[in-house]
Amino acid sequence: MGMSESDPTRFGRVDADGTVYVKTAAGERAVGSWQAGTPEEGLAHYARRYTDLVIEVDLLEARLGSGAADAGSTLTSIKRLRGGLDTAAVVGDLDGLASRLDKLTTTAEERAGAAKAEREAARAEAVARKNALVEEAEHIAAESTGWKTAGDRLKEILDEWKTIRGVDKKTDSELWKRYAAARDAFARRRGAHFASLDQTRKQAQTRKEELVAEAESLSDSSEWNATADRLKQLMGEWKAAPRASKESEQRLWERFRAAQDAFFSRRSETFSARDAELKGNLERKQALLAEAEQIDVDADPKAAQQKFREIQGQWHDVGRLPRDAGGGLDRRLRAVEDKVKSAMDAAWRRTAPQDNPLLAQMREQVAEAEQRLARAQAAGDQRRIKEAEQALESKRRFLALAEHAG
Repeated sequence: MGMSESDPTRFGRVDADGTVYVKTAAGERAVGSWQAGTPEEGLAHYARRYTDLVIEVDLLEARLGSGAADAGSTLTSIKRLRGGLDTAAVVGDLDGLASRLDKLTTTAEERAGAAKAEREAARAEAVARKNALVEEAEHIAAESTGWKTAGDRLKEILDEWKTIRGVDKKTDSELWKRYAAARDAFARRRGAHFASLDQTRKQAQTRKEELVAEAESLSDSSEWNATADRLKQLMGEWKAAPRASKESEQRLWERFRAAQDAFFSRRSETFSARDAELKGNLERKQALLAEAEQIDVDADPKAAQQKFREIQGQWHDVGRLPRDAGGGLDRRLRAVEDKVKSAMDAAWRRTAPQDNPLLAQMREQVAEAEQRLARAQAAGDQRRIKEAEQALESKRRFLALAEHAG
């Protein structure tokens, strides 16, 4: 402050009876009484009280300027000081101080307004964030089936919720109720799901235990085709059935698979043995056929026929062959049989007349007839000659026919 501002005589006086006055643009106002010393000392005392006011205003102004103080509470202090100036028991430039306080009031009101707007914006943002979290929680509660992920996210939402400040109590309470309701709804839906899953798994376990029991009862069967078909059906039913709990599913599957493996392993061993037997039979018939096809039918048809009959007897004693393997072999054996038969027929037709006992007998009969004719002619008996000629002609004709057929 300059000298003029600090000179209390400019802004006050003490009258003869000790009353102290302060001067303002509106006129003089009594502020107190001074009886303890000179009028100058009295003015100085009230001037110091004015200086205390100025220091308080300076402090408010500095705090407001630095932004350290809350604009709202600073405004309250400014208005308190400004309202007290008209009755303040001080001597000094009250008009100047009033003007400063009025300017500070405007500044503080602007700051308070800005701070309020900031708080409102922050509150609106906080409300919006909490509202978004609530809506996400409600969406999870209504639709999510990723139970683990959704449950973890609801916990994360709660953790984030706790970090958000600045929402008024009423709004915060309403939003919290919605979040809590969503969390409870999710918990109920998840509980119902797992209860239903447990029920389904129990039913699945019962069904699969039945399938296992049937598979195990069939594992010793020797009705290979019917049992294989039924086991394949059981496998289809197993795949169509829901899954039991992880542990039960694994345990039952191992039993089910073991029962199937036991049956199919036995069937495979049986079929392998049977296949080996059929293959042996096939090889036996192939060997007999090779032997039959090597018979030299032309060299000795009779021996060939005997040999073929021996092979044929052994052929019929050989057991079953692999499917579709026998037809071709049978056709080849029949071809050998036909060849032997043809050779025998040809051999019979080629038999020399002198080797044929029937022809020899007929020739003897012709010779006898010739001798009877000669005797009849020698005797000159015409009747006997004629009879002998007829008999001879008949026997010769039969002989000729027999020789021609040979």
